[in-house]
Amino acid sequence: MFKDLGKYIFMIELGRKYIKIFKETYFHPFITLKYGYKALSNARGDYSNKVLEFLNIKVKLTGELPKKNRVLYAINHRSLLDIIVMENIFSRYKKNGTWIAKQELFDDPIYGKFFQYSGCISVDLENKRGLLNFFKTIKKVFSKVDDMNLYIFPEGERFKGEGVHTFQGGAAKIAKANNLDIVPVYIKEKMEEVFKDAPYEKPHVVEVYVGDTISYETLEEKYFEFFNSVKDSNE
Repeated sequence: MFKDLGKYIFMIELGRKYIKIFKETYFHPFITLKYGYKALSNARGDYSNKVLEFLNIKVKLTGELPKKNRVLYAINHRSLLDIIVMENIFSRYKKNGTWIAKQELFDDPIYGKFFQYSGCISVDLENKRGLLNFFKTIKKVFSKVDDMNLYIFPEGERFKGEGVHTFQGGAAKIAKANNLDIVPVYIKEKMEEVFKDAPYEKPHVVEVYVGDTISYETLEEKYFEFFNSVKDSNE
């Protein structure tokens, strides 16, 4: 019980500290969009690395992120902790980027401000005008930030089952509209279960796999080929 309480208190207090750090950049009157996203990317990475260090979780990466930017990373999704794991990897490669997140996350009373001020871009799937503004925002960002990357969960929501759920159409549309390469990523562990047992006395290793670049035209097909190859290699 005290073990669980301690990790929640740590993450909440650290989150509050970083919201203040995010806001300094988010509300800065003279900062450029490129520098702003880079500063927020660095801060999200720092936050995530401190959380993983406290939980004694190590992230093992199989494959490499591409050196180029203007990439959409398509990642399977089972927990909010997936973001923390991926931020650890993006920080290693010093990637400048941000997350696409549903509007309901921004409206959440507990962590909504964290998503907003850390530079995530919201999308309201139920609002046509909101969708139009979303695509305009993406276009603007890529026109002003030449080393930008986007991170998205193409399943659209957390999947509680085994494997990977079918994709929604948003990731492919975003990649097509902005001429982005897509890199598939698979997080092997169910991070909700990993988090329940943390912090660990000995380092707990989470495995993440990165595949080759794929096209928006065959995103789901090629992702599942990549996923099946990872699954086969672990049997």
